Amino acid sequence: MVCALVAGVAGCRQDMHDAPRYDPLEASTVMPGGAGAQPFVEGTVARGFENADELMMTGKVDGVESATFPFAITRADLDVGQQRFNTFCAPCHAPSGEGDGMVVQRGFRQPPSLHIDRLRQAPAGQFFDRITNGFGTMPAYRAQIAVEDRWRIAAYVRVLQASHQGT
Repeated sequence: MVCALVAGVAGCRQDMHDAPRYDPLEASTVMPGGAGAQPFVEGTVARGFENADELMMTGKVDGVESATFPFAITRADLDVGQQRFNTFCAPCHAPSGEGDGMVVQRGFRQPPSLHIDRLRQAPAGQFFDRITNGFGTMPAYRAQIAVEDRWRIAAYVRVLQASHQGT
């Protein structure tokens, strides 16, 4: 009992609490240039400020959902878009985009078909925005799907919509 008490008291030190640190703009004898605050490494983008390209990051231009894509869409992009659609979107929207995916068949709320006129006429930026931020009961996929892949999904949705219009 006494050994446990001595070990416990010996562990209660202020080393971590009193660790050396620098306050903002405090002088430093260790850091380059003698300043505690160091300049950012070139190319550093602070979290929340990565929106240098408004269209790429938001799907909007001057606050309006864009009908254009921020980069040229290739066949490889469509293949990636299809794979991501099948992974993230098809459980609700179904691989066909009709809105009768497996989770709907198990009792979840049915999303609209991607083939209705309203969504066929919607700008590509709207699909990007819905994937990014969610809408209604649809969750946001910002954390799960990379920005470029969200655009690829939007492009694949356009191809899927066009395939239902053909004869």
